[in-house]
Amino acid sequence: MKLVAMVSDLMDRSRVSGAVADVQFTTDPAGCAGADVVVVDLARYADVVAAVRAAAPDARIVAFGPHVDTDVLERAGRDGADAVLPRSRFFQDPGAAIHS
Repeated sequence: MKLVAMVSDLMDRSRVSGAVADVQFTTDPAGCAGADVVVVDLARYADVVAAVRAAAPDARIVAFGPHVDTDVLERAGRDGADAVLPRSRFFQDPGAAIHS
């Protein structure tokens, strides 16, 4: 399984890579091409979910963001994310969020 994450915060990267082996990180939607699963941090990449869907049309897209930013969370779903979670819920168990 190819997992790509659009996560730039170093602590968040550490938490994702600790939960799932062999994750690749990118800051460009084109870097998601061929992925089976893409994780998107909406705090930094809210505007690229549609581009990620275009680059990886068959991927499962898991997006997370601040729970108070309901507009961004809702837009991620409209733009093609398969799962949209509040940040706190995603980081309770990133592996489960990615694989469910």
